[in-house]
Amino acid sequence: MLTGDIRNKVDTIWEMFWTGGITNPLSVIEQITYLLFMKQLDEKQTKQERRVRLAGGQITNPIFSEVERDLRWSTFKNKPDAQEMFDIVKDKAFPHMKILGGTDSKFARHLENAVFIIPSSQLLQRVVTAIDIMLDEMKDKNKDSMGDLYEYLLSKLSTSGTNGQFRTPRHIIKMMVELMEPSLGDKIVDPATGTAGFLVAAAEYVAKHYREELFVKSDSEGHQEHYKTSMFYGFDTDQTMLRIASMNLMLHEIDDPNMVYKDSLSKSNREEEQYTMVLANPPFKGSLDYSEVADNLLAKVKTKKTELLFLALMLRLLKNGGRCAVIVPDGVLFGSSTAHVAIRKEIIDYHKLEAIISMPSGVFKPYAGVSTAIIIFRKTSIGGTDQVWFYDMQADGYSLDDHRRELDLTKHEDNNIPDIIARFNNLESEQQRTRTEQSFFVPVEDIRSNKYDLSINRYKEQVHEEVNYAPPKQILQEIVELENDITSGLRKLKEMLG
Repeated sequence: MLTGDIRNKVDTIWEMFWTGGITNPLSVIEQITYLLFMKQLDEKQTKQERRVRLAGGQITNPIFSEVERDLRWSTFKNKPDAQEMFDIVKDKAFPHMKILGGTDSKFARHLENAVFIIPSSQLLQRVVTAIDIMLDEMKDKNKDSMGDLYEYLLSKLSTSGTNGQFRTPRHIIKMMVELMEPSLGDKIVDPATGTAGFLVAAAEYVAKHYREELFVKSDSEGHQEHYKTSMFYGFDTDQTMLRIASMNLMLHEIDDPNMVYKDSLSKSNREEEQYTMVLANPPFKGSLDYSEVADNLLAKVKTKKTELLFLALMLRLLKNGGRCAVIVPDGVLFGSSTAHVAIRKEIIDYHKLEAIISMPSGVFKPYAGVSTAIIIFRKTSIGGTDQVWFYDMQADGYSLDDHRRELDLTKHEDNNIPDIIARFNNLESEQQRTRTEQSFFVPVEDIRSNKYDLSINRYKEQVHEEVNYAPPKQILQEIVELENDITSGLRKLKEMLG
């Protein structure tokens, strides 16, 4: 989570734009994102240059050539003349950024209509200086906060939280990725990608756990090429989000991000059985018109509710053997409508439901108090659910109020996430746990007998402490003695008053 000081700096930069004449929140976010990306591009090449100096050789495919040195953040930020900086950024650095990866790349197509609209050299100079100080402070604190920074920027949109679109906290994303353990052979999709938080976290996980195969060994099996060009896919209907997502992924060594302008639930989306993993937090935005929804989704679940249609979509997108981790509103777990029961029955009876992780309602505060859960399942098309693992998350490391203050991440009572990951990765040890504990298994027969209800409260058993009361005669005697004391006190008070 961002510190209060960083939030204040973001607010200051935001105010600079507003007083400078850019008052559309989405435009402010876009312009800030472009500048953040320019700085990160410069830092990325600086790291490459540092590695080359230590190991020898030359940088292949540099972001900036020697003649393009003026286009680097570290160069133009120090220009004493504000107008000179403005001309470089607007006429050279920004156009250069738009065609990274080549003019025919997917990235270039997303940025084709991107426009630099900062109106004056004075505003640009002030914003560049403020961003430089802010990002250096974030780096000094060794915080992996770029995703949180995007999240905070997006929270400033006047439409934030409408249509059920809530930005997923970074630590929840990372937990889901660690539960799924993506590998080099995966092909991963987020059909409601937003800023690509899930895909970036998956890319970071793969790069960390397969660093030698990706960056040290010769790429005999094509792992590096797959990682850079064909492992990560995202769909969204917001061009701004696609631009941000593309920039986000490029900074994580993804050369040509597969960000696609697509309404995932519409008839135009014909993709099926293409992916081995789905990671998502799709919007919970009420209902759609039947005429807009793909027929094969309606065939699985006759509903207008997007949260149910997205589950049907994920089953369609996955190859057999593929896995999914998705955040859903609690109503998906226990809703009694025909459509709610049908989608749960589909996953349980025809595929393999692995886990339900119930999250506290404060996870999405301050933007929403909605209660949610994580569903983890594997597509099999032949069933396979024999028992389902439930976990009752009660703390995620942050206060569950609107302030979301960081707590002691090392204490279980403040942060259940390490325990969730450890237990999920060692489910054999969970077999002996009872339903009075924080996690436990439920046989599929119990779930079927409860109309496929997946709410944890349906199965968790509460332990009530035995309270021993005094015998009734003793209680009655104590009441009499109290009454006598009160009567005596009133008598004395009356005597004192004359």
